[in-house]
Amino acid sequence: MSNPAEARTESGPVLVQSVDRALSILEILARRRDVGVTEIGRELGVHKSTAFRLLAVLENRGFVEQAEERGSYRLGFGIVRLAGAIGAQLDLTRQSRSACEQLAADLGETVNIAIFDNDRAVNVTQVLGAASIASQNWVGKQTPLHATSSGKVLLAHAPTSVRAPIVAGPHERFTEATITDPAELKAELDRVREAGWGSTAEEYEVGLNALAAPVRGADGSVVAALSISGPAYRLAPESFPEIAARVVAAAGEVSSRMGYFG
Repeated sequence: MSNPAEARTESGPVLVQSVDRALSILEILARRRDVGVTEIGRELGVHKSTAFRLLAVLENRGFVEQAEERGSYRLGFGIVRLAGAIGAQLDLTRQSRSACEQLAADLGETVNIAIFDNDRAVNVTQVLGAASIASQNWVGKQTPLHATSSGKVLLAHAPTSVRAPIVAGPHERFTEATITDPAELKAELDRVREAGWGSTAEEYEVGLNALAAPVRGADGSVVAALSISGPAYRLAPESFPEIAARVVAAAGEVSSRMGYFG
């Protein structure tokens, strides 16, 4: 009898090989239309039955579909769904650029666009203002939802099924001002939804303040957050309402470019 531990160690390479073969099938179908199982198996160097099992999995996920002539396959609309997701992110970056540049020029501070990524916010674009030349590059960085202005906006507008378990915590404390109590965070997110913007005052980094507003897609859902951040001595809490109005306006401009006219 085989050793269970050995079976577990062998499953990794076997699984990776299956993934590699499945991706190869997609590449084959991208090059050629309506390819049969036997032909796919020949290109992969595997038995027809193995090719059929891989195709069945891909078909079940919508990445391939059977052509009118049974036994041959082509790419499915699952591929379009994935491409659309990438296109939407690229479109967000492109459509937000001018509004971000204008806001950064007007206020002299760093402007970012962030999207929801599981239990974090990830920044996808950044524009530096004249006063923020030495500012940190946030592009590609994941930041906590509970301690950043963008994170609060994204979390506040997330579905309850997503928001509730995240709010429940636990939450890492970054500074003395970080909100870590679930009840306090829930109340803060309620204020964000009501006001239409969120803010942080030295909650993620000492000396750093930020404000953010929601960016909506064509269907009205919040697809991103537009934020402005800067040193606490320049971006003081007493100035938040006035600056928030400009951040909300910039986010509204991006929303309209994304097709939202609500």
